[in-house]
Amino acid sequence: MGKEKNPRRVAENEAFAKAKMLRTSPQKLNLVAGLIRGKKVEKAIADLTFSKKRIAQDVLKCLQSAIANAENNHGLDVDALVVAEAYCGKNLVMKRGRPRARGRFGKIMKPFSEITIKVRQQGETA
Repeated sequence: MGKEKNPRRVAENEAFAKAKMLRTSPQKLNLVAGLIRGKKVEKAIADLTFSKKRIAQDVLKCLQSAIANAENNHGLDVDALVVAEAYCGKNLVMKRGRPRARGRFGKIMKPFSEITIKVRQQGETA
């Protein structure tokens, strides 16, 4: 009795984590995601730790969450993990404004975004 287990959304040697409502534009977030794509997790953590971008700390938290998911939930070896995918997308946009000259209204958009980081355990042959 009870519910059946949900099927995995990723392969057996993968795990992922998602961070939502990050207060930056997807274009800026994609620059940081490009820093870590395809790298080993130790190198990716080092790059994010010493990055000057403000949003890099939030991306680092998401990467550490993906690593913890791989280790605790799926039993993968942390030393063999590689950032397989890191992609971002749009989230909500807060619309604000500011009065301008001659009775006009200047639009100020405050975008939010989200990032998905997928880590994969490399095989012993690779």
